[in-house]
Amino acid sequence: MKEQKGVGRMWHLYKMGGLTPAIASMMGAQNAQQMAFIRSMSKEQRKDSIMEQPLQEMEVVVFDLETTGFYPTNGDEIISFGAVLLKGDRLVEDQTFYSLVNPKRKVPKHITELTGITNEMTEDAPDLMQVLHDFMEFVGKRMLIAHASGHDKQFLNTALWRTSKVNLTHRVLDTMMVAKWLEPERTNYNLDDLLELSGIPITQRHHALADSLMTAKLWLNYLKRMLHRNVVTLGDLYAYLSKH
Repeated sequence: MKEQKGVGRMWHLYKMGGLTPAIASMMGAQNAQQMAFIRSMSKEQRKDSIMEQPLQEMEVVVFDLETTGFYPTNGDEIISFGAVLLKGDRLVEDQTFYSLVNPKRKVPKHITELTGITNEMTEDAPDLMQVLHDFMEFVGKRMLIAHASGHDKQFLNTALWRTSKVNLTHRVLDTMMVAKWLEPERTNYNLDDLLELSGIPITQRHHALADSLMTAKLWLNYLKRMLHRNVVTLGDLYAYLSKH
């Protein structure tokens, strides 16, 4: 009975965000520290003051994930993370993030053909908790940008909840939504077509870091166009996007 009460108390503390030595012991000290860090990163992300920040000065992280499929709630897993840092209108080329992830399942053949990621490559990769911790450390409190972000947000949110019982609280801006506002006459907004339209060389598609770099260049292209339209702050941009 005492043991059940003890477990119940630990679970209560865990849900409330407290990591006791008992929980650290139960989970393993390293995992407990990683989880505590991930949980701390989810707090106080959505402050209104970010809306007043000039887009030309904001630090943002452009990211991409490769996965085994489309459904994280049905067994599909992340197999790689890629991300790059932008400081306003400048790509910080020496600050990038890339890691494979061990999905603890087989990589489907069609995904290997698409991404080049094989079972042999993922077998020796770090687990999700480790890579998620390192990715969130790279991101810090910066806003995230992705293209067709629904897929990436869904997987990232699932990973955060499964490992650390938190939801994604970082803002995620979708370059596809920006493209729909800037190019309203188009019917197709896939990344390849938008890159070609913007004169950005297509390097290696379906590689998380390469896709992040290309999406970052697409954002910088759009940023110039937005500034010409006197869209100066993040709040200005959201005001236009909310109308489309």
